[in-house]
Amino acid sequence: MQKAVEVLRTDLMSIRTGRASPALVQRLPVEYYGMYVPLAQLAAISAPEPRLLVVRPFNQGDIGSIERAIHTSDLGLTPNNDGKLIRLNIPRLTEERRRDLVKVVKRRVEEGRVAVRNQRRSAIEDLRDFEDEKLIPEDDFYRGKDEIQKLADRFIKEMGKLGQRKEEEVMEI
Repeated sequence: MQKAVEVLRTDLMSIRTGRASPALVQRLPVEYYGMYVPLAQLAAISAPEPRLLVVRPFNQGDIGSIERAIHTSDLGLTPNNDGKLIRLNIPRLTEERRRDLVKVVKRRVEEGRVAVRNQRRSAIEDLRDFEDEKLIPEDDFYRGKDEIQKLADRFIKEMGKLGQRKEEEVMEI
């Protein structure tokens, strides 16, 4: 369940807000000798200005594939290539785009909640198997079931808070 929260946290970092953040493109898959690797493994990414990202490839030969990956991504960014580095100007978000991003945030939070619920169901099934095999008494089964439910509720609540913070960040002008 903790892993599901961490996955959601890193997922939400990649959703664009009004500010430039290297996390926006770090995990972007780039084709590198027939394999896809995260952009962070091929280039140094920095944000020298609030609305600008600079991608400096470690190997100048990779600049074309990095540029293609950025261009074909759903980030809506246009790469500017000067032969040595790629500049990404982060445009201001329109109200409509902000609403779309909030929908994306809500969908990802719900996916995280589903993952926690799946873990809860799996843990309860394990407890039920233990009870059926007489490894634990019935009282322990119900006690464990309540504990698992409390744990799941705590993680779902944490995911809700993460989503709420990200929604506020996206809607901030």
